[in-house]
Amino acid sequence: MADRPDAGWASGAPAEYPANRCGPATRPRRRDYVKSVGPGVVAGAADTDPTTVATLVVVGATTVYGLAWLTLLLLPLLAVVQTLATRVGMASGRDLEKAVTDNYGRRWSVLLLGSILTVNVVTIAADLEAGAAAMSILTGVGGAWFVIPLALALLGLLMIGKYDEVERVLKYVLLCLFAYGAAAMLAHPHWGSVARGSLLPSVHLSPEYVTGAVALLGTTLTTYMYVWQTVEQVEERCSRAWVGVRELDAVVGTVLAVAVFWFILVASGATLGVHHQHAETAEQAAQALRPVAGSFASGLFAIGLLASAALALPVIMASTAYATGSAFAWRCGLSLPVREAPAFYAVLATGAVLGSVLALAGISPIRLLFIASIIAGVATPIGLVLLVLVAGNAQLMNHQAVGRPLLTAGWAVTALVAGVSIVYLAQQLHLLPG
Repeated sequence: MADRPDAGWASGAPAEYPANRCGPATRPRRRDYVKSVGPGVVAGAADTDPTTVATLVVVGATTVYGLAWLTLLLLPLLAVVQTLATRVGMASGRDLEKAVTDNYGRRWSVLLLGSILTVNVVTIAADLEAGAAAMSILTGVGGAWFVIPLALALLGLLMIGKYDEVERVLKYVLLCLFAYGAAAMLAHPHWGSVARGSLLPSVHLSPEYVTGAVALLGTTLTTYMYVWQTVEQVEERCSRAWVGVRELDAVVGTVLAVAVFWFILVASGATLGVHHQHAETAEQAAQALRPVAGSFASGLFAIGLLASAALALPVIMASTAYATGSAFAWRCGLSLPVREAPAFYAVLATGAVLGSVLALAGISPIRLLFIASIIAGVATPIGLVLLVLVAGNAQLMNHQAVGRPLLTAGWAVTALVAGVSIVYLAQQLHLLPG
């Protein structure tokens, strides 16, 4: 790693990554702020994966709008985390797993990799099953028939397309997420109740609220999201002059994601929650809209669910391969042909195979998705601690460590997620009343 202060921002990444895409002397122009919107928006949209959708559906069914305020609180929380991840990727020239491996040793590297793989494999399976269920709703054909074709199609996109081509496809798919907003409006919620639940925080220690909170925080602040954000900065390295552009991109992605979260919660609260119904399958979540809003709203929810899977699965599969490759110092990159990074692409394929097998195991899609969120809620604090540590490490950050206010905010987010996880575990172990 070069010692000059600007090295990490443009040319200081390890050799296993692709070459720099914009030189140190390049400075963004006004139009570049619009053109560069992409990596952060894709990362934010991918956070609205079927695991998140299922979690919000379950939360809406059990608490109606009781946790709508927490959904909106995710905006500053996610903005802090994604800004930290952007700075880490740009300044260090490494993804998070590589930064931890290089500076904190094998033990911490394995711990982070283990937390990523545990969450990602279950999430890949859950998202494949949910995407297949959405196709079943739209076509009337059994969902099991779509699991393997969906996995193969997305794996082919990652193995054949270059990084910028993959990103371009995902940017167009994310437009389908606005179907959730339309579904929420067609559900005709009681807007006064929605406003109270969104603007007046209500904190309870009942098992439903604690479980819903840890699942919601876990699925939205999940490790793959900010690992992918660091990866994107390495894949599209730029000079320090571009940091404002990249941070704006990350915030735009966060705003989009939180808006979609809120719409899903409102739609499920107005249908399942108000009528005291529970969702065990993706079909039930979509069909719950029919008595209130008709089959069109149900179809919109299914389209949103399919788009969520198509957006998130490439990101989760790729972040799994990047993290594994970084831990073992393999040559990594979606911009590299398969022959130049065989181990990297082997992990991609393995994740797709394992996910498909687990998806076809017959577990209820909504239940599998919600379990994935709980696992993420318990594992996420590990990644957050390491992200903040790397961001504050002047040597790793090429003497461009983030300032104290942002680091303090990062630690506050980490403490919140860890605290909710501890309360949840204490309740499960009957150490706290529930």
